[in-house]
Amino acid sequence: MLKLKSVAIETYKENVAYLHRDCPLYRSEGFQALMKIEISVKDGERAVIAVLNIVNDDSIMDIDELGLSVQAFQQLGEQQGTPVYVAPARAPASLEEVRKKIAGETLSKKSFELITRDISENRYSKMEIAAFLVACSHSGLEREEVLYLTQAMVASGKKLSWDGSLVVDKHCIGGIPGNRTTMIIVPIVAAHGMLIPKTSSRAITSPAGTADTMEMLAKVDITNEQMQQVVQQHRGMLAWGGTAKLAPVDDILISVERPLSMDSSSQLVASILAKKIAAGSTHLLIDIPVGPTAKIHHTREALKLRKMFEYVGDHLGIYIEVILTNGSQPIGNGIGPALEARDVMKVLKNQVDAPGDLREKSLRLAGRILEFDPDVRGGQGYAIARDIVESGRALEKMQDIIQAQGKLLPEQAPATRVFEVRCQLSGYVHQIDNLQLAKIASLAGAPIDKYAGVELLCKIGDKVEKGDILYKIYACFESDFQFATELAAQKNGYSIYPQVPTEPEMFLV
Repeated sequence: MLKLKSVAIETYKENVAYLHRDCPLYRSEGFQALMKIEISVKDGERAVIAVLNIVNDDSIMDIDELGLSVQAFQQLGEQQGTPVYVAPARAPASLEEVRKKIAGETLSKKSFELITRDISENRYSKMEIAAFLVACSHSGLEREEVLYLTQAMVASGKKLSWDGSLVVDKHCIGGIPGNRTTMIIVPIVAAHGMLIPKTSSRAITSPAGTADTMEMLAKVDITNEQMQQVVQQHRGMLAWGGTAKLAPVDDILISVERPLSMDSSSQLVASILAKKIAAGSTHLLIDIPVGPTAKIHHTREALKLRKMFEYVGDHLGIYIEVILTNGSQPIGNGIGPALEARDVMKVLKNQVDAPGDLREKSLRLAGRILEFDPDVRGGQGYAIARDIVESGRALEKMQDIIQAQGKLLPEQAPATRVFEVRCQLSGYVHQIDNLQLAKIASLAGAPIDKYAGVELLCKIGDKVEKGDILYKIYACFESDFQFATELAAQKNGYSIYPQVPTEPEMFLV
């Protein structure tokens, strides 16, 4: 037995335990760093599994103490100094299923249930989770496997329920910087009177997620009870899904995907639909941008992905409409939370300098959602959405939602380091590299530094002269500023040619 100690280290979705190297238990039981141990209280209940780290510093850990990271300590739910039992943890039985997937086998519904259960109980280390994700990505998942994984992830957490048979939602698969249409669509749809309780994610590999951008305006980490209150009062919300415990296994998988920059299509479908079904959605609009530097490069890939969404949706009882949009360039002018929030508010306020592409795409997507309403005839949705924005009702609804969730004041100072990336020759903008611009914005500090990012001044089709400013880089710290500007100097992400380019269509299919 050892005395419990809280070690104030945030290990992000992984339980970690700390043991002094001179602890008699360490020497007698043959414990080793990175092995998994089980910690339980005296009555044998409330056990947690954690990855063991060995400490050499007496100021961190005494020889008769067992330290737990923030998450593990909260899960155990005991006071500091409580006597705890420590024992080697049994290897999760479901690892055999992971080995099957590594070998290229197709897994059963039971296999995914076992794997997700062990992951949710913290029986997997991040290395083992990475093995599972890589196996799924490398071998690929059959459509039945995607269905099974989705069902297992939904079952891993809570499920929200709402009053009403029509609960709508919208999701973009990502890959397009600045594509912050959701923050415009939600107040439009809610102002119309439809229920749209939007739970959004934070950035995985991008410079900003919807939750990161909304956090510039309001609290997003609200409880399930607060969500219910906001939606009952205002018909919509824009909250982070992490605090709602919706498909929590997905959050654990994302915590490993992020540093690996992994985003496989099969995992993407399961992740999106697990969250939407757990959030109680009945009707879902999915935006799949297609472009040479988007996640999906070709229309044939997008059509295959659409069929996967529709297959899983049909089997889980959620109506899905998938739209293919042009992903050849960023949407809006800002890339990064503060810059994207500014774009959103300009559109809602009907400002003359609001980005036209963000406004138009938001209105067209909102129109399609409004047409889920049986009282709205096909083709009328766009006009209704436009009228809601132009009348100021969308702005009023957004302000109501912000106040209800809790308005936030900026905690960070605006970025003080600004670099202008200029055009090297005259001509017309033909291509903009989404991935390169996202990398530059991320290196500048986004989304951790909310004011960091990139502000675009030129889009595809614009005529430019040598020396014109293509975009500005904003950074809060010198090291980030240097990284971002050096990458932009190597490749600025713009392709300039003498001839006038063809105007890209917003909707492909």
